[in-house]
Amino acid sequence: MDMLTDLFAQSQQWLFETVVQPLAVWAGLSNILEVAYEGTGWLLVGVLQIVVMLVLIGPLERVWPAAPVRDHAAVRVDVLYTLFHRLGLFKLIMYFSFDALFEQGLGWLRAQGLPTWHLDQVWPGVTDQALLSFLVYLVVFDFVNYWIHRAQHQSERWWALHALHHAQREMSMWSDNRNHLLDSVITSLIFSAVAALIGVGPGQFVALIALGQLSESFQHANLRCWFGNLGERLWVSPRFHRRHHAIGIGHESPRGDRMVLGGCNFGVLLPWWDMLFGTANFELRYDPTGIRDQVEQGRDYGHGFWSQQWRGLQRLLGHA
Repeated sequence: MDMLTDLFAQSQQWLFETVVQPLAVWAGLSNILEVAYEGTGWLLVGVLQIVVMLVLIGPLERVWPAAPVRDHAAVRVDVLYTLFHRLGLFKLIMYFSFDALFEQGLGWLRAQGLPTWHLDQVWPGVTDQALLSFLVYLVVFDFVNYWIHRAQHQSERWWALHALHHAQREMSMWSDNRNHLLDSVITSLIFSAVAALIGVGPGQFVALIALGQLSESFQHANLRCWFGNLGERLWVSPRFHRRHHAIGIGHESPRGDRMVLGGCNFGVLLPWWDMLFGTANFELRYDPTGIRDQVEQGRDYGHGFWSQQWRGLQRLLGHA
């Protein structure tokens, strides 16, 4: 763990001094070099993730696809989403729009006497073991993520935004970041608040998000892959998550003689929460993905980045 941390820190320092710092100074942004250094870390993480996706996950998709790809243009739009999020552009927008308000709100809570609760200090010895501390925070973050995900499927207003993610009929390793920007803002602020309140360190936070994103890219892959009866219950597989995206299954639940918002397999990294709260579906199937009204009513969720964002706002305002 220490060796990997040191290697990453050295690479971040080199990239910052060689590329990012000169560009920031040239652009007259010398006053935010500290933020630029942090952003360099996110950029490096994103580049590494994309390399892993292209070298490892992409070839697997071509060898063992869950379904034939018929609309390559739809996949290319998802590539744009991935580059936008993984290379730090979304975080740059967050910094110039919401970070100041977030810090002010956190400062107000601190002034009211709200302390930071270092979760990894609850059990003696955990803070002295970096890997064990990381695993504790990973489980807590995934628990929070499970309930965020369920809320996205049970609130009509939130679903109006989250539906964009489920409207992809061509699931691929690029589909994880296919989200409405407002949806991404909400979830990003929630996770930042949780991290600040339970004492997640900056390096731990980057590592948690990086591992989660890479795993989610694999889970969204167009890949006929499952982990076996035991493995399926330890970590979310492409099969488990594809069931969540299946038409009429993943985002709907029966209530009497009609279907309502709901679904199954909300776990992001760990299927434990679905098993615990009765939302797991372990059927070994690879169904078509999308939303029922796309097929039955021809509803348009947008074909390009901006049309998809606009359609999401229209759905939200319609519910509002």
